This record gives sequence, C-alpha cells and structure tokens, in this order.
Amino acid sequence: MPLLTVAATEWAPGAEAPTLAPALAKAADHLAAGELLAFPTETVYGLGARADDDAAVAGIYRAKGRPSGHPLIVHVADVDAAAGFALAIGAPARRLMQAFWPGPLTLILPRRPGRAAAAAGGQDSIGLRMPAHPLALALLRAAAQRGVPGVAGPSANRFGRISPTTAAHVVQEFGDALWVLDGGPCAVGIESAIVDCTRPTPALLRPGQLGRDRIEFVLGHALAAPDAASPRASGTLASHYAPRARVRLFDASPAASTLMDDGLRFGARTQGGVAVYSRTPWPAGPVAVVWRQMPQDPDAAAQVLFSALRELDAQGVHTIWVERPPAGPAWDGVRDRLQRAAA
Repeated sequence: MPLLTVAATEWAPGAEAPTLAPALAKAADHLAAGELLAFPTETVYGLGARADDDAAVAGIYRAKGRPSGHPLIVHVADVDAAAGFALAIGAPARRLMQAFWPGPLTLILPRRPGRAAAAAGGQDSIGLRMPAHPLALALLRAAAQRGVPGVAGPSANRFGRISPTTAAHVVQEFGDALWVLDGGPCAVGIESAIVDCTRPTPALLRPGQLGRDRIEFVLGHALAAPDAASPRASGTLASHYAPRARVRLFDASPAASTLMDDGLRFGARTQGGVAVYSRTPWPAGPVAVVWRQMPQDPDAAAQVLFSALRELDAQGVHTIWVERPPAGPAWDGVRDRLQRAAA
C-alpha cells in the first residue's frame, strides 16, 4: 500500500476519529504502530515516525542514511503538544508561535528530559513545528487521538539529496514499500526557517520562505547570528539538497556569462550534457543546453526549486548551472538551498 490518497474535502482538520477518511485513519494507525510514513506539509514531504518512540525514530535514520547525531524536527498539532516536548517556552518563542504557527517556522527550544532523545540527536534542545498543511494537521490530530504526541519528520529523501515536494518524488526515493500519504504538491517548496530560542536573543539557524524581516518585526529586535554554541539543526550542513549532477552558480553579468559559456563548451565536448536554470533567458548558441526558466518571484521560485532540480537531474546532465538569486531577504531561503546544493 504505497500511496494513501485523501480527497481535499476529507481533510477536515479537527475531525474526530470516527469521521476521518479511511486513508487518513490508516495513516494515523500506521504511525501509532511505530511504522514509517511519508506525509505532506506546506514546505516539503516529511518522513515521519512517532517522536516518543526512539526505535521508530531510528527507522528514519536508517531509511535516509542520516547520521544519528543530526537532529530531526518534531511536528506537533498545537502549542500544548509542543509543551509536552519543551522544558520551557519563553516569551520570544510564544510570540513567534502566535504569529507564525501553523506555518513554515521551526523553533529550537530546551528539551524536556526523557522526551524524544533520538529525534533530538541526543541534544538538550529540540526543534518543533506546527505545519500549515491541512492534511498534515489532520494527520497529527488523528495520531494524537491514538496516543502519538508528535511526529518526527525530516524531508522524505536520502540524506543530503533533493527534498521531495510531491508524493511521486518520495516514491522515486524509497520505492513502493514506504507508505506515503498523498496531499498533492507542496505550496511552499523549501524547508521551514529555523530559529534558535534557547538563548536570550533568538538566532536564525536556517532561512526559509518566512523572511528574517518578518521574524524580527514580531520579536521587536534583530535576530542573532549562529555561533559555535548554537545547537545542531536540520538542513544546516554545508553540503545538502544536492542532485546527482554537479550544481554550479553563476551571476548574470556579461563577464560571468562569458566564463560560463566557456565552461559549457568544455562540458559539452567532454562529458555531454549540461543544464541551465536561470531567470535570465538563455540565448540559442553553438552549445546545446537543457534550459529551464526560474520564476522571477521569490515565493514562486522556492515552490518549484526542488522539482526543477529533479527534472534537470533526470535529463542525465553532469552539471546544472544556476543563476544566483538577487540580493535581499526575500530570496534568502532559495539562496541558502542553492549554496548548499553547490557545496
């Protein structure tokens, strides 16, 4: 049973168990039994297991090939569920929860002793998020009715590779054995922003669609920068989100375009197969490339980023040249993912 499909009319957030769609009830039962389940969120698809079961969480690490010390994000149905994992929720975290939950924001909080040690990668802190996808919320609420306080859910892909934004992407990664709750394409398309709230001044550990400026407005002050004392967090390794092809970034200036064109000529002669993903139209020329246009809007570019990289990678190219995003906080999430993909 690789795919569990629930019609949008059946998502019914907050529905009691007897009125749940059968596929959603099966998905919640599967999680409650300690099994793995891929599920949709507004950001990317997650590979979920009940966060209070270290053995179930170990299955996530094995399936992804992920180091066990690299922490996972725990998805919760509401703030009360978050309090079951967090030792304390300070005033800054509560302001951010009120402003942005449910939504694409993960908060790092002090972990309650004895709770979700495996999901936290053994740290004294834990990442918590309340997703905005109606089907994800319905799943979390149904699971809670079955005794599951939260669901650990990193992206449903092999460790370090491109995150999935459709159920089909998950099947490509793991095959037909994994249960997948199909909620359609993800609306945001890149992972959540992560803010460390374990310190007096919260720090932005990973940018997302939710911009630094909006977070700072709610806090009433600037975010701190990560430092050596920052807890480990999901998706913050130097190399991440990478296709099989090499990713190289370029600027749209004439000089950079000339250098890139030289690189394309060399690549076409030697290994055959290069792709360009850019906001600037790629002119026809002597070098045959696979070209796709990146949206000009940052939110639209984020929504299709991973699917575009997957599509270009499937062409069998050896290098994907990607135009650097413009400066400014609106593009921080896309810029972060591309820099890590190219590392």
